[in-house]
Amino acid sequence: MPNTKDTLVTTFALFSLFFGAGNLILPPLLGFQSGNWWWLVALGFAMSAVLVPIMGILAHAKLQGTIYDFGKKVSPKFSLVYSLLIYVISVSLPSPRTAAVTHEMAVQPFFNTPALLSSIIYFSLVFIFVINRSKLLDILGKFLTPAIIFILLLIIVTSFFTLDFNFGATEITNPFSGGILEGYQTFDAIGAVVVGGVIIVSINLKSDASFKDKKTLVRNAGWLAGLSLFIIYTGLILTGAMNHNNFELNINRIELLTGLSKQSLGNNANIFLSILVSLACFTTAVGIVTGTADFIKDRLPKYKHAYLLTAVLGCLLGIVMGQFNVAYIITVAFPALMFIYPITIILILMNVLPEKWASPKVFKSVVITTIIFSIPDFMGSLGNWAPRKEYFEWIPLSEYRLGWVLPAVAVFVISNMVKKGRDF
Repeated sequence: MPNTKDTLVTTFALFSLFFGAGNLILPPLLGFQSGNWWWLVALGFAMSAVLVPIMGILAHAKLQGTIYDFGKKVSPKFSLVYSLLIYVISVSLPSPRTAAVTHEMAVQPFFNTPALLSSIIYFSLVFIFVINRSKLLDILGKFLTPAIIFILLLIIVTSFFTLDFNFGATEITNPFSGGILEGYQTFDAIGAVVVGGVIIVSINLKSDASFKDKKTLVRNAGWLAGLSLFIIYTGLILTGAMNHNNFELNINRIELLTGLSKQSLGNNANIFLSILVSLACFTTAVGIVTGTADFIKDRLPKYKHAYLLTAVLGCLLGIVMGQFNVAYIITVAFPALMFIYPITIILILMNVLPEKWASPKVFKSVVITTIIFSIPDFMGSLGNWAPRKEYFEWIPLSEYRLGWVLPAVAVFVISNMVKKGRDF
């Protein structure tokens, strides 16, 4: 059985790999806009940004492989295409976004330097950590995560004891589904299939424990990391909601987080916030680039420089994209998320389910259905390029951009009924 120290170190490492730019800047504004419906928004956000990602870690504990193993029941070709798509998205959007957030919140307030310079320095440091991946678990779990959690709790607890529980009216049309969709922007479901593999490889590098012990370790660490994320997210959403009347209604994400920090931490807010942002963003970028390099190395075992070359390319792409502002990266990411996130959620859930409910035929049917019904939601997110709404309004929940949910559930139930009928 894994000891308590290993479980805590793995828990902290998981938390830090999950908790990046989006996790930090999204919840406060979501709470600020949710008003007295903050709790319903928090539940929706927790569904897509906590529960599903932790299910992803549980799936990794069960499979103990790479992201490629998540889609093998559909077909090897599908799994390869899906894996490559996930890694391309990860190194192109959430990883560079961490550099953009770090520049805007931790560098710009102190130094009048260009974003490109910040991005170059940032991903140079990321590269150093990535090529020292054998030490990654201990560095993240023992040193960086405790600092992140301490500063976050300081902001939340200070607000909790100094503000009145007065909330304004909600500005969100559909609080629960709005929370779910905002949770997409954390990239945590995608992060689960990416960083879960990083954790598995890291454990294998430093331990020769049995399959069962490693499964127990990852499962326990996953639940503890999920509980920590839920507490932090709910605290940040509540903090934003309690400040509904203290800031202008058109405030952006970064301005609100900066304002909340100054309100909670006083004159030292900029220093504390800079440390928090830098650590939270940095650990996520390291996890994404490491996971991508691990995958390419695994797919190209005969090429001894595969890991190094992938790390270099991942960091170079991060430098190029990281110089853009945060709002732009979030806008660009949304259509991609509307397509890939539902597929990722279904792959996670289907891999967690017992084999008797997720046979290869059932698995394939549900995934294909999800892909088909994700296309209208994806097309509807294209702004000026989106087709007219009446083309897809016949799909249940399409008005909430969750048109894939009921078809996937229906196919899952019908496929299992047909399978059960054939077994008799």
